[in-house]
Amino acid sequence: MPTQPPSMLTELLAAVGQGDADAHERLWSLVYDELHRVAKRQMAGEKPGRTLQTTVLVNEAYLRLVGNEHVQWANRRHFFAAAAKAMREIRTDDARRRNRLKRGGTTKRRRDVATEEPPVFDQDPVEVLAVDEALRKLEQSDPRKAEVVMLRYFGGLNREEIAQALAVSASTVDKDWRFARTWLYRELS
Repeated sequence: MPTQPPSMLTELLAAVGQGDADAHERLWSLVYDELHRVAKRQMAGEKPGRTLQTTVLVNEAYLRLVGNEHVQWANRRHFFAAAAKAMREIRTDDARRRNRLKRGGTTKRRRDVATEEPPVFDQDPVEVLAVDEALRKLEQSDPRKAEVVMLRYFGGLNREEIAQALAVSASTVDKDWRFARTWLYRELS
């Protein structure tokens, strides 16, 4: 998680939610490096030569978080959970697109900038889609365990970072992760 005090981030999140443009810029400066580290960890298993893709993932996730609308985040946990969810959605959308292309389909663009390419990840799209579907089921039965999976798998956070984001102990994260991993394995088998 970012090294700045949580209160500074929480204050910036509130100011951005109220439409403060200066706070928007300071928030971007404050969270960019951490979001980039999260995306880099997430992309670590991808083929070499994809350094721009990490930046694209960070930028797209941030745009989904703030867009042009005033978004309210309750706190630091809410913001980083939303960032992990945005990265999950971006990777899942990309997996669907690549899966469609594998089957001979075409991709439809829903972007305003015609020259901007969507991110391409090398992870098996079937795996990303299967994990996403199983995670949706887990969210229904145990939201915190699903959040642990989302922060770890899609957000790339380690156990200490997840514990801090969820305001629980690292041992609780370990227990949730073991349960969720077993549950997901059963669902994906």
